[in-house]
Amino acid sequence: MTSKQVAPGQWTDLLAIGQISLLGLFVTALVTAQLTAAKVLALPLPTELPTVGAEIILPGAALAYALTFFASDCYAELYGRRAAQVMVNVAFVLNFVVLALVWSTIQAPGLDPEIAEAFETALAPSTNIVLGSLLAYLISQNWDVYVFHWIRDYTAGQYLWLRNLASTATSQGIDTVIFVSVAFVAAPSVLGIGDPMATDVVVGLILGQYLLKLLIAAVDTPFVYLVVKILRPEGIDPQTGYVVDD
Repeated sequence: MTSKQVAPGQWTDLLAIGQISLLGLFVTALVTAQLTAAKVLALPLPTELPTVGAEIILPGAALAYALTFFASDCYAELYGRRAAQVMVNVAFVLNFVVLALVWSTIQAPGLDPEIAEAFETALAPSTNIVLGSLLAYLISQNWDVYVFHWIRDYTAGQYLWLRNLASTATSQGIDTVIFVSVAFVAAPSVLGIGDPMATDVVVGLILGQYLLKLLIAAVDTPFVYLVVKILRPEGIDPQTGYVVDD
């Protein structure tokens, strides 16, 4: 790591554009996750895996939700821990705005009853899914920001690949365990909505979803480097004003 000071004005405009773009990507992915939560996906595997089976079962929201970790890691790297935490927690509150808007639209009288019913079926996730996803989001996203910056501080800003993979891998593990446990075990048991899943099925769901999320985390690492390189020209770290060789 070198210690050449660089004038902030050289990257201010680019960082401002990047900040808006990453915020937009994070919110877009999060809203998409809310709107696709009702569909359950069954992704076939090339070979059957022990416990997991021949396919990975996961909510449709999982694919869009994985994109939020990519956006938050880029955002945390470029704009700092505090800014990333604000983004994550404000977005959590805005989740309720999305739910309220969707719910109010569903409750409003529709011109065509068949279309209204199809609309409700497609856009109204169950109470169990909502509870599981909101709790998982709040804990896992804040953990992601915390671990990302703990590693960043410990390694003096080096090894972006390490903090991206470690923070995403651990936070996605937390997210998966909380979501599946709450949505398919705790909420049905406590609220009486549906039947709790058997333990072996729950374990299979967790392992299958986590394997897919690990793959996504590994694939997105080069793209994190690309975004940071574009928005941090010459290796400039906007949090310190120094050139960093990462």
